[in-house]
Amino acid sequence: MKPVVAVVGRPNAGKSTLFNRITKTKDALVDDFPGVTRDRHYGAAVWNEVEFSIVDTGGFSSLDDDEFSSLSRGQVHQAIRDANAVVLLLDGKYGISPFDSELIKILRTVSCPVFYAINKIDGYDREENLNEFYRLGIETFYPVSAEHGYGVPDFLDNLVAALPKVPAEEESDAIKLAIIGRPNAGKSSLVNRILGEDRVIVSEIPGTTRDSIDTVCTVNGRDYLLIDTAGIRRKKQVFDKLEKISIIKALQSIERCDIAIIVLDAHDGITDQDVKIAGYAFERGCGCIFVLNKWDIVEKDNKTFEKMVEKLRMEAKFLNFAPVMALSALTGSRVPKIFDMINTVYEQYATRITTGPLNKIFEKAAARTEPPMYKGRRLKLFYATQTSAKPPTFQCFVNFPDGIHFSYQRFLINQIRLDTGLDQTPIRLFFKRRNEPSTRISTKKKSFTGREKIKREK
Repeated sequence: MKPVVAVVGRPNAGKSTLFNRITKTKDALVDDFPGVTRDRHYGAAVWNEVEFSIVDTGGFSSLDDDEFSSLSRGQVHQAIRDANAVVLLLDGKYGISPFDSELIKILRTVSCPVFYAINKIDGYDREENLNEFYRLGIETFYPVSAEHGYGVPDFLDNLVAALPKVPAEEESDAIKLAIIGRPNAGKSSLVNRILGEDRVIVSEIPGTTRDSIDTVCTVNGRDYLLIDTAGIRRKKQVFDKLEKISIIKALQSIERCDIAIIVLDAHDGITDQDVKIAGYAFERGCGCIFVLNKWDIVEKDNKTFEKMVEKLRMEAKFLNFAPVMALSALTGSRVPKIFDMINTVYEQYATRITTGPLNKIFEKAAARTEPPMYKGRRLKLFYATQTSAKPPTFQCFVNFPDGIHFSYQRFLINQIRLDTGLDQTPIRLFFKRRNEPSTRISTKKKSFTGREKIKREK
């Protein structure tokens, strides 16, 4: 699991701007996951080949009569407790505030590394503004400009060097399952029902997170690892800041899994929050299964399931490959059948396709629909190869990668699905530039009748 870095500080110190720069996003208010609201909670970052997660916390204030400040303060405390490193961002333009001093008192008690960065230092000539901050009793400050990037590389060099080394997880044949969803959707009930089946052998092993236990169960001779997740509540304005840490933990669980079981409350119907949670799983690239729980209390007719699936496909189009099943964790109805679906999805998720058959698929696709023009020249597909599995990931070498429109990329992915039967797993397809070789995937449309062939020979 990636180490976690929490960025804390008073309001308007520039935390979101620094978050954007470290995660290389254009704007913290821009969606990073399909279906996710614009308020960013979590970001993935890489520096010096070190991967880590970063938390953008709310502004820290100590006004007890302000309900929002109280909630944000609690969230900051939780972020600090759960982090592997903390960054206190100070405002180099407006100087020291009482909130800074209070945060420093808190941070002096933590065991993880703490970095004190002074923002809004746009160049060497502005570093004279640092003198005031030495009154805080801090030995090392990092002058940075989150907006312009000044000082950020040196700061990140020191930050990632202090992060704990993440041990490689032991290889296991167990299929890793993360059961995610809103609270009260029946997530825990489903876990308990799975572990309570007569055919299941259960054991507990320490998880990689500090506060969870992963559970290994064996069903019909196959091992499954159930990964603990935190419920992701529906976001409300007042409680919004308190949701950040629970989302962090859920996302960390999703990062470790092969398949995410997305539990929905069928009685409540499909909600926006269900779609947001599904978006997290989609971005991760894991296999996904939608579970419509509480099916026993749903008023239904012969087409209730079909209507609900249709609505789900409309709301979460990005996961139209994910299978859907209805069950009742309370009564146990259809719960055992979930393992048949898990096995099918995992088999596709771990599939590898050799280069020969794969290039035949691309040749067939290019003959059916010729690649588009780009800047007056025809796009050419040279050859394709699978670079990894879990999920199946392919790389196609072309003459102009920037000329591949997402619609043609989607067409090629659909052709892979059609010809390989990989209809229940995510598929990733990337394009890389290559100079034109002597051979390439043919894009000429072939004749379909003998008469056409004779005409061409003449």
